[in-house]
Amino acid sequence: MLRKATTVVLAALAAGILGCAPQQPPREQELTVGLVQKEIRQGMSQAEVAEALGSPNIVTKDAEGHETWIYDKIATEATTRSSGMGGTILILSGSRSSSTSLSTQKTLTVVIKFDGEGKVTRFSYHASKF
Repeated sequence: MLRKATTVVLAALAAGILGCAPQQPPREQELTVGLVQKEIRQGMSQAEVAEALGSPNIVTKDAEGHETWIYDKIATEATTRSSGMGGTILILSGSRSSSTSLSTQKTLTVVIKFDGEGKVTRFSYHASKF
């Protein structure tokens, strides 16, 4: 009987300790045109936009008090290809290798305008790859 009670107490303590463990923050998802098109709508609140896209890079306010949020992201993709050839003939030896490197940059700028009540009035985006 004592053994069963001890097991129940230990299980309860373990559940309590695991329940209090610090939670990992959600991983920030990649900002893409598709995400903006899917998630952002006129009339959304600033809190809903922040939940969908995260924090903006730039926040401005015009003379009427209307905020504009700007998300400006830049990504670089690099790929390298190499090939090699080698050989040995008696005393003579030779080798040849080549390497090709390619770098591509992508940019995405999202501009979201809010009214005086913090609701989305309009949004636009521009993506480029070079």
